[in-house]
Amino acid sequence: QVQLVESGGGLVQPGGSLRLSCAASGFTFSDATMRWYRQAPGKERELVAHISPSGSSTAYADSVKGRFTISRDNAKNTVFLQMNSLKPEDTATYYCIRYSTIRSYWGQGTQVTVSS
Repeated sequence: QVQLVESGGGLVQPGGSLRLSCAASGFTFSDATMRWYRQAPGKERELVAHISPSGSSTAYADSVKGRFTISRDNAKNTVFLQMNSLKPEDTATYYCIRYSTIRSYWGQGTQVTVSS
């Protein structure tokens, strides 16, 4: 079955960096479009970043553009989210998604807290 396991979250000060990882299994990772979403308490879920199966195409929410970078290692079935210049408003639970118009699969999420 499809499994997506996020890691790398934690507490970081404003201006700091974190790198999230998502280890995937149960499907052909190199054929899959992958996304990162986030959701903060009391707020709507937000699409943060998107990467094509080959990694050649990426897209970002305006709120993170220039600060976050999505990448993938198809040999290791892993997608990453490098987050730099973190702000308190980046505080949220971050989810890795195998995206499909038919059905998407979600990981369990990893908490990111940006606070001094």
